[in-house]
Amino acid sequence: MLSSLSPCPSPNLLFSKPLSLNPNPRRLSFPLHCSSSTTTSTSTSATTTTAVPTSSTAPVRRKRQRRRHFCPGESEGICEEMRFVAMRLRDESAETESEAMEKDDENTWQPSMEGFLKYLVDSKLVFDTIERIIDESSHVSYAYFRKSGLERTASLTKDIEWFKEQGFAIPEPSLPGVNYSTYLKKLAERSAPSFLCHCYNIYFAHATGGVGIGKQVFQKLSEERKLEFYNWDSDVQVLLKDLRESLNNLSKHWTRNEKNTCLQEATKSFVYLGKIVRLIILL
Repeated sequence: MLSSLSPCPSPNLLFSKPLSLNPNPRRLSFPLHCSSSTTTSTSTSATTTTAVPTSSTAPVRRKRQRRRHFCPGESEGICEEMRFVAMRLRDESAETESEAMEKDDENTWQPSMEGFLKYLVDSKLVFDTIERIIDESSHVSYAYFRKSGLERTASLTKDIEWFKEQGFAIPEPSLPGVNYSTYLKKLAERSAPSFLCHCYNIYFAHATGGVGIGKQVFQKLSEERKLEFYNWDSDVQVLLKDLRESLNNLSKHWTRNEKNTCLQEATKSFVYLGKIVRLIILL
């Protein structure tokens, strides 16, 4: 009897006993350790007690989720969001440009034929870049921009050839056009939403503000010929509307991060285009 009450029985002794003689077979599932049966029972009981939740347990509070703020124009599509970006940039740059014009001599802001030809050559390089990528790329998203009716490469080719026939020296593409073309090629391989953002803004900027710039320049330079660059086979506003709908439909499949990146590229497109437009005026 005394040996059976030993506080630390031998493991060999436990395994040598038949399983049927064990009053509580479930204890074999626990690791063997040197402890009394009383201690083991107490530990098991304590473990079971702590596992069962009591009525005094405090309820788990859910973390409050912050509500996401929508971007201006987000409910109407990515093109409307870009319009808000353009409006903000226009307001920020209007005051800066007006101050610069007041400081400079008025004659400095007069356009020249040499500058206008540089503008046409660089514009042709940019339009040729985006239209070649759209036509040759296998990316599904770029197919929506094919044969939009807004293409300008062929028109610019005719205009530059006409100036050449009139005896004007045609310059090589300058740094603003080359830099923008290189950037667009890299962007097209990296991100379709970002590249299409530039395409839309290039077409939109030319069809709206570009036409006004062309008319003003020709009035200053006393040229009466209407360039093909500012001539479309159909209503340009309808063509822009169709392009805008295509881009809005595509953007429905973009994540919010992709849309934000697109808006950042919209700002860059305005900067690149602004440098090319400034070629008209030789400072």
